[in-house]
Amino acid sequence: MIGYLKGKLLYSTADTALIEVNGVGYEVYCSASAFSKMTVGNACEVYTYLQVSEQNGITLYGFSSVEEKNMFLKLISVSGVGPKMGIAVLSSMDSSSLAAAIATQDVKRLSSVKGLGKKTAERIILELREKVGALPQPAASKGVAPNILPDDGDEDAIVALQTLGFTRAESVKAVAAAKANGAKGIEEIIMQALKSI
Repeated sequence: MIGYLKGKLLYSTADTALIEVNGVGYEVYCSASAFSKMTVGNACEVYTYLQVSEQNGITLYGFSSVEEKNMFLKLISVSGVGPKMGIAVLSSMDSSSLAAAIATQDVKRLSSVKGLGKKTAERIILELREKVGALPQPAASKGVAPNILPDDGDEDAIVALQTLGFTRAESVKAVAAAKANGAKGIEEIIMQALKSI
């Protein structure tokens, strides 16, 4: 499986980038975030997901970070969300905004993505929240001080960070640090927390 490419961007279209790696050109469907870090003729790198299907053959999808790729993998695990829709969602909002939308059950924001209907948006929220909720929820351990245990209102931010692939312990600490730095509102807390992890 091809999980990462580092090479030179030969050219790009609205959807794809042609990246030359050691004399071989790879055509990659990229997220907006991955495209934003590329310029024709310069070195670039993408984390990739290789899809093999009978209908479409072999297709590579590219992402700007491991976190973005992990969010994509979570998205395409949802029934009715294929790789092209996953890329469309991540091109409309970054991973932390998507995690916040899922955590706050913001169907309106998700369904604003072109081609993503209300029912699919609801399914994404339901299935991804359930997956995150199924992760083990450890009690406070020796390494977790009582003063960083979450308030009830912090749970959505913690769930959003877990959706991005962080452990519950990491998420609890990051949310506590963000609040200590004066972050208010779930989006601001998530953004601050991501900087501290």
